[in-house]
Amino acid sequence: MSVVAMNQSQMSEAEHALRVDLAAAFRLADRFGWSQLVWNHITARCPDNPDHFLINPMGVRWDEMTASLLVKVDIAGNTIQVIDGEGLVPKPGFVIHSGVFEARSDINAIVHTHTNDGVAVSALKDGLQPICMEGLFFYNSMGFHPFEGTSMDNDERSRLAKSLGNNKAMIMQNHGPLTVGSSVGEAFVLMYWLQRACEIQMKVLASNAEWTRVPAETAEHYSRQESDPRDITEDFRPGVHEWPALKRLLDRDDPGYVQ
Repeated sequence: MSVVAMNQSQMSEAEHALRVDLAAAFRLADRFGWSQLVWNHITARCPDNPDHFLINPMGVRWDEMTASLLVKVDIAGNTIQVIDGEGLVPKPGFVIHSGVFEARSDINAIVHTHTNDGVAVSALKDGLQPICMEGLFFYNSMGFHPFEGTSMDNDERSRLAKSLGNNKAMIMQNHGPLTVGSSVGEAFVLMYWLQRACEIQMKVLASNAEWTRVPAETAEHYSRQESDPRDITEDFRPGVHEWPALKRLLDRDDPGYVQ
């Protein structure tokens, strides 16, 4: 990948707003305990060119991410545009995220984490179970991707996209959870619920007590309730209300992300 210098005067208002949102997602994810040193990625498709996306560079902690540190990457892996920093991007992050963006034009943001409970659930033979409302949100709408190693091979991109299908969440086996959305806010809030579901499941399993799986008929009914367009309007989709509230939290306590 070649590196192209970029200054803020070349940036559209839409891209700047997206950078601010994406930087906020990193800081909030760290606040919730989802970060793993400098690894893993949250990405967003650029509004001015659907073949470009923003990604975090190597070596930057999630709690120190800013709008200007994010790197613009060509979806084919040809160029990187940098405002601040060296702009190095780990190959696995590029492979996973570019594969999804290339296959799903409806997706504008992706969150992928390696949290303890998320990875633990990904290692279970039966995966995420219908044992709580947070988990039922993903009932029959979850992709599954078999473990292939450290996602260094470009040809895995098409298999990742096929595994995700038309879903907005996926468990990468022995690897961790991934969520996608039409916005940074939607992808982030979906990961919040998926992470909560994983945490609850692992607590239940650790209790060594007898537990109850929600019957399939009830789980399917819940899933229909959550997806029925007569009941779930645009105003109640994930991220519409939660994301502005979360950003207000950052604006109060940690406003440096906007730089």
